[in-house]
Amino acid sequence: MITRTKIAPTGPEFSRLVYGSWRMLDDGASAQDINRRLHRCVELGITTIDTAEIYGLYQVEAALGRALALSPGLRDKLEIVTKAGIYIPHKLNPERKVGFYDASGARLVQSVEHSLHLLGTDRVELFLVHRPDWLSGIDDTAGGLNQLLRAGKIRSAGVSNYSATQFAALNSRMDQPLATNQLEFHLLHMNPIYDGTLDQCQTQRIQPMAWSPLAGGRLFDPGNAAAIRLGKAAAVLSAKYGQATLEQLAYAWILAHPSHPLPVIGTNKIERIESAAHSAGITLDREDWYALWVAAHGHNIP
Repeated sequence: MITRTKIAPTGPEFSRLVYGSWRMLDDGASAQDINRRLHRCVELGITTIDTAEIYGLYQVEAALGRALALSPGLRDKLEIVTKAGIYIPHKLNPERKVGFYDASGARLVQSVEHSLHLLGTDRVELFLVHRPDWLSGIDDTAGGLNQLLRAGKIRSAGVSNYSATQFAALNSRMDQPLATNQLEFHLLHMNPIYDGTLDQCQTQRIQPMAWSPLAGGRLFDPGNAAAIRLGKAAAVLSAKYGQATLEQLAYAWILAHPSHPLPVIGTNKIERIESAAHSAGITLDREDWYALWVAAHGHNIP
């Protein structure tokens, strides 16, 4: 069973692994299919669901809402994370000529209200500003987030893809401190270790969320030199960790970082959700964690 964790001193309690819905509709899933996945996640202890306004070209939130409606009471067993702030041209908004970010307070309030309608709920446990918007000032963005918090439409607020300085600036205007920073972090993208964002999470005693923990599938690309090296390293370590796969070791590698990231798993296959759940029970030895670091980089530590 997946353990639970409080992601921030004033933040919500989440499952240690998060089920991500970015590609939820890629396989043509029906509401019944999605409902079955959600029930299996709950059985495994993966109760936190990550989505976003833009996912599935603005279709995933509605699909989740339809799936939740099939099982009264299921919503209350879950913690929902959603995001907003990215707007691109598509068939629902043909008037848009170019993609843009909008983290203005008014836009965030409007987006959350629409997301709640699509999801069929009266609140989300965590709302994230999806990307930094260079044209929205921190007072404007924080004003919208604070309004949503006061109204109870969001239980906590956070950001995604923010630098350490962007996080600190916005946080300085929040009535309730930001609860997390959702970052790209995996064996093929270790920037958060070096750029200060994971250090900041530890300083603020918040737990980051790690999106694309398997590098969007690149971890298994036979044409990727780093992936090949990681596959060989995983083969050496596998027996030590109960015949663990590279996929499971990749999740365990993220989970081992002292900032305690929450990997956002993105598969549509129930058997891979179950496999990911097993990784939460793997505790990598220090030397093995660094062995995977070395394999990813192709050279020894400095």
